Amino acid sequence: MPSPPRSPARPQRRPQPPGRVPPAPARTARVRRPKRPRWAMRALTTLSVVVLASAGIGHAVVTSLDAGISRIDAFKDMKNRPRAGHGMNVLLVGTDGRDKISEAERRAFRLGGAPCHCTDTMMIVHISEDRGRASVVSLPRDSYAEVPAHLDRTTGKQHGAHPIKLNAAYAEGGPQLTIGTVENMTHVKIDHYMEVDFTSFMRTVDVLGGVRICTAVPLKDSYTGLDLSPGPHALNGGQALQYVRARHVDGASDLGRMKRQQRFLAALIERATSSGVLLNPMKFRDVTRAVLGSVRADAGFGTDELLDLGRAMRNFSPSSSEFTTVPIGQMDFPVKGVGSTLKWDPAAAGRVFQALRDDRPLAVAPPRKGPAPATVEVDPHAIRVQVENGTATAGLARKADAALAATGFATTRQPTTAAGHAVKRTVITYDPRWDRSARSLAAALPGSELRAAPGQGPLLKVTVGADFRTVHQVRADDPGRPEQSVQRGNEVVCGAQA
Repeated sequence: MPSPPRSPARPQRRPQPPGRVPPAPARTARVRRPKRPRWAMRALTTLSVVVLASAGIGHAVVTSLDAGISRIDAFKDMKNRPRAGHGMNVLLVGTDGRDKISEAERRAFRLGGAPCHCTDTMMIVHISEDRGRASVVSLPRDSYAEVPAHLDRTTGKQHGAHPIKLNAAYAEGGPQLTIGTVENMTHVKIDHYMEVDFTSFMRTVDVLGGVRICTAVPLKDSYTGLDLSPGPHALNGGQALQYVRARHVDGASDLGRMKRQQRFLAALIERATSSGVLLNPMKFRDVTRAVLGSVRADAGFGTDELLDLGRAMRNFSPSSSEFTTVPIGQMDFPVKGVGSTLKWDPAAAGRVFQALRDDRPLAVAPPRKGPAPATVEVDPHAIRVQVENGTATAGLARKADAALAATGFATTRQPTTAAGHAVKRTVITYDPRWDRSARSLAAALPGSELRAAPGQGPLLKVTVGADFRTVHQVRADDPGRPEQSVQRGNEVVCGAQA
């Protein structure tokens, strides 16, 4: 059914008290599926509350949703806080909470051990004042932090200001100390606080029917049981939890995990907004029940805020969401009594948080028009390639060689002619000792065949087939500089990497 036209003008908003989300003007209803941020790991299910509200569901339903959320006084007696900026800043915290998961699920998804009830994921989600953009900044759990003086909620002792790892602030002083520590480090005023745990994460993914994830490289983690081959995968709730918890699939540890959490969040947004769940009352009910069981939020984030934010964000899209990680200046910063920490880059991190305060996009470049570069294990500049023509088409090897070189691969710049001229599918021949380089090269040549040749050495050979059309852009992430790129939601879902 066609959507009715919009109103020609929007009434001017009246000034609102500080910290209050201004109500959105009335607009003619449009049958459009909203796209909304939820935050990585269990934190991403928290914002599904916002997604559900933005579907235009009635006030009574959202009121019942609000009533089911556990409340905490997260801002009690807080003083010397940063000045409020524009837009809305939500601190999303994911906690362990494995005590709510069945024994069978613990075994299946390797969630053994006692629950720590500590923060496992922490992100600042900034919703722009015009409700057209969501900017997400991941805060590494091992970040070096200095907590203000406080009362230890575990021991009851009064502590002075002291150094700590960021994720330990919750254990010492709960949400209040966590918020105070983040505000001291970022100078960004937190408007709302929300936390979720394993249970809501798994249930939400399951009621959505699973989420599709794509990976260009194999992901295997013996600690969580994650084992994904290159390509697309449909993950259920438990498998998704393995994906976003994995820290041992590469040398990037927690920083690599945050990248995967951001990609998963983008995929979840796409799934929630493309499946029709927000327009299906029964599905809506199921998702609501899945979310409610383990969400905690500050007392000020209630029905009115959900409805106001939901109405304002109806035109939100994945391309309007952007993800980054706070810039790291020193990867292994030793602190006496604390251990190895991550020290933020003060100048680069300052620019990120200034953008949040000023309500500006994190990404200064215009949206990418073509597919996003695929992330690979090995820097293409370190991969030596010899190209040969396996077809009767003159100049095809020269074209492929030039395209690979332009992408960064170290080609010989001397393409040759293969013995045969009837190769239909491009072949990459490689020594198994350089299998990571081969997979990285294959990501640049989608559809190519990998063929092992023991003893060939470090030089990889590409025999161009009749299927060759172009070279896909690739890049290798530097774990030490996670801030090197700001990615938009539409750039990291499966379709963007096809």
